[in-house]
Amino acid sequence: MTPWKIPLVVTAIAVPIAVLFWLGGPAMGVAAGALAAVAIVVVAVRQRPRGPIGAQKDEGADRVLIVVGDPLEDPAAIEEVATAVRASQAEAVMVLAPARIGFLERWASDVEAARRDAQRRLVISVASLAAAGVEAEARVGDEDVVQAVEDQLGSFAATEVILVSSRSEHDHAVAAAASELRSRLRGNFRLVLSDPAAR
Repeated sequence: MTPWKIPLVVTAIAVPIAVLFWLGGPAMGVAAGALAAVAIVVVAVRQRPRGPIGAQKDEGADRVLIVVGDPLEDPAAIEEVATAVRASQAEAVMVLAPARIGFLERWASDVEAARRDAQRRLVISVASLAAAGVEAEARVGDEDVVQAVEDQLGSFAATEVILVSSRSEHDHAVAAAASELRSRLRGNFRLVLSDPAAR
């Protein structure tokens, strides 16, 4: 936040509380203060750091991180990913599958089904890449694609990230994740759309 905005934010919070103290008494002022505090906490929790993530091209050996939202089964998509990996001459390849956790599963802290689905996507994708001549490790990541990539890049300094998504499932969330990754990654980014029908 730029320095000149801080006094405006403080004024926007303090003035309504002071006015309600003056007009409605202590009960109204305290209620307004509590509401402002809750709003600040909610906004702070929802904010994520927006800085650059990942390694730059000149920071060492090339590594490729492949993020699979759907199993990598489409021959054309497999070939596109394998060609990109070979062109990068990567010394290491990692396949990352974000665990898709539904609202009820999150509420009940039941993440096993989501982890099993992510592991299934990993097994299929790693086997497909192996058949194309690309050896890769595999990891399950956070349900949020950008957060999963950021977390993984902390321990696996990839210089290229490839996001694989099904054409039929390429929705607003995937497009938003691709856009954010494209703008924040220090290394290269590539989006590969697969066709689930072409197996």
